[in-house]
Amino acid sequence: MNLSRVQELTTLINQYNYQYYVLDQPTVSDAVYDSLLKELIHIETTQPQLKFDNSPTHRVGGMALDRFQKVTHTSEMLSLSNAFNEQDLRDFDTRLKKIASTFSYFVELKIDGLAVTLHYQDGKFTSGATRGDGSIGEDITQNLKTIQTIPLQIDQLEKMEVRGEVFMSKEAFHRLNEQRQLAEETLFANPRNAAAGSLRQLDPKIAAERKLSMFSYSLVNATDLGLHTHHQSLEQLKDLAFNVNEHSKTCLSIDEVINYVQEWQEKRNDLPYEVDGIVIKVNELDLRVEMGNTAKSPRWAIAYKFPAEEVTTKLEDIVFTVGRTGMITPNAVLTPAHVAGTTVSRATLHNADYITSKDIRIGDDVIIRKAGDIIPEVVAPLTQLRQEQSLPFEMIDRCPQCDAELSHPEGEVDHYCLNPTCPAIVVANLIHFASRNAMNIEGLGDRIIKQLFEEGLISNVADLYQLHGSQLLPLERMAQKKVDNLLTAIEASKQKPLDKLLFGLGIRHVGAKVAKTLAKEFQTMDNLANQSVEALTEVPEIGEKIALSLTDFFSNEENQQLIERLKNDGLTMESAAPLLPTTSYFTEKTVVLTGTLSMSRGVAKEKLEQAGAIVTGSISKKTDYLIAGESAGSKLTKAQSLGIAILTEAEFLTHLGEVPNEN
Repeated sequence: MNLSRVQELTTLINQYNYQYYVLDQPTVSDAVYDSLLKELIHIETTQPQLKFDNSPTHRVGGMALDRFQKVTHTSEMLSLSNAFNEQDLRDFDTRLKKIASTFSYFVELKIDGLAVTLHYQDGKFTSGATRGDGSIGEDITQNLKTIQTIPLQIDQLEKMEVRGEVFMSKEAFHRLNEQRQLAEETLFANPRNAAAGSLRQLDPKIAAERKLSMFSYSLVNATDLGLHTHHQSLEQLKDLAFNVNEHSKTCLSIDEVINYVQEWQEKRNDLPYEVDGIVIKVNELDLRVEMGNTAKSPRWAIAYKFPAEEVTTKLEDIVFTVGRTGMITPNAVLTPAHVAGTTVSRATLHNADYITSKDIRIGDDVIIRKAGDIIPEVVAPLTQLRQEQSLPFEMIDRCPQCDAELSHPEGEVDHYCLNPTCPAIVVANLIHFASRNAMNIEGLGDRIIKQLFEEGLISNVADLYQLHGSQLLPLERMAQKKVDNLLTAIEASKQKPLDKLLFGLGIRHVGAKVAKTLAKEFQTMDNLANQSVEALTEVPEIGEKIALSLTDFFSNEENQQLIERLKNDGLTMESAAPLLPTTSYFTEKTVVLTGTLSMSRGVAKEKLEQAGAIVTGSISKKTDYLIAGESAGSKLTKAQSLGIAILTEAEFLTHLGEVPNEN
């Protein structure tokens, strides 16, 4: 009985994964999916003999590894030679025509990620490895199993080897760096580094948390399966439920290839993931054999590399900021420069090791760019232009805010202020608590929080709920109406759900998503506070680092007193029972958001999901509505071409029964 149920659950969950992660067309709610997965986990936990290699529960990660094993590739994973301009592409075409006069090209986006190879035997995913040096890679099978776009079982019994690029979407990258920033951890420079770092985690649970994806780009043994062109091999991979990038094309001439390259050089920033070029391959597989390889790369393929936008500017100063956990971050103050569409005047320098390894000095002319077109970074100093008066960087040894001696833990790159009463740490925690993604106390901005702290009216978050009008009215720019509105907002925040409070408390490594998972799993603050590390790590997405941070927080006497005060002040300490869904204009409709709205994208998504909508990130024929804000781009154009209904923000709010803001 249980075996048949395991098989049924496996089939259903794999089907729903494919529909959600590959087709971007979910067919069941998160609640239904979660209940099926939970049932399968329960069966496998109580009856381990029923957990198989192709189980979708591998997606949440298994036991941590001691190290990665080295593996030798069955055929070399060669790197591609590069083209940087039109003439390079024409020269490539000329060389090939000396070998074969007639052939076609297949062109596809060059995803900025990490190349991997996957092996299938009797329809099952058996192993996977990194590219390594091209001949020998590392066995990362357990981490690859956590990637939803890699099928664990396929409808093909013959042996297959599939290669692809593992990447992290821009959205997942932003979310990960937000979590790391809140946890005072070093930020990833770009999505590629984040993907590579995630794949090389010895703990598969961490890899599972990072929400990686993979595009399959090659069926190594395609000719063994009777296929004759690269295009046919990709169609075969699609039929087997692999995730194949939709932006590709067969070209009959090098002029068509060049037009395709120029088109995507202009459009690449509209994609939800990073690309750094275009890959051009000979389409006919038999001709590839005839054309052969050099020692390092195939003659029948080339990668056109998009130019990275880099500019030079002056590094005027290095200043230090103190985060919520006391971590000291050096920041470059720059002469403002225009980079990738925005003006950049500051850039993080991460830590002292980063600065000294690059020998960055105040007064240097430096090269800056937006890493992954997102985060401003200092690439390197122009040492040939360096002035004699420049001085090597020296890390400060005392806190710039409270003058406490800094700590530099052994084995870590970061320096910390350990003074719990440091004004910068206290104020940063208060600002975080009141922020939009936490308790969202409207009107309690950074300036007012600093003012309240400096006046001695608040020293922790519980003090906010003891404020009264007679204390606030004497303060600068605090009229009666403003005081009344602020006190009303503070009072209203008591009703915020448990996950918002958990996030607002600023527990290290507990971001907004983890807080929601904890609130859903443990239901009450008291229940969560009494969990052991072992019990916490049994929850999907909760690794040992998060579990240790939680137990440390709840075992601290001052934190216990703080929570007791918040409890006595009437803040929500329990998760509300889930509301039964009601029918609305958006119930069971697939909706995409684009452009700039008056609210954050997260708030808009939450409103839609509460109204029963399925919110996805890309336009397809299955999309019912596109909600278009200001400066809508390619998604709007695609929606118009497909005849999809387009709503303004005002129309969106009207359908929700809310009054649009006319300002």
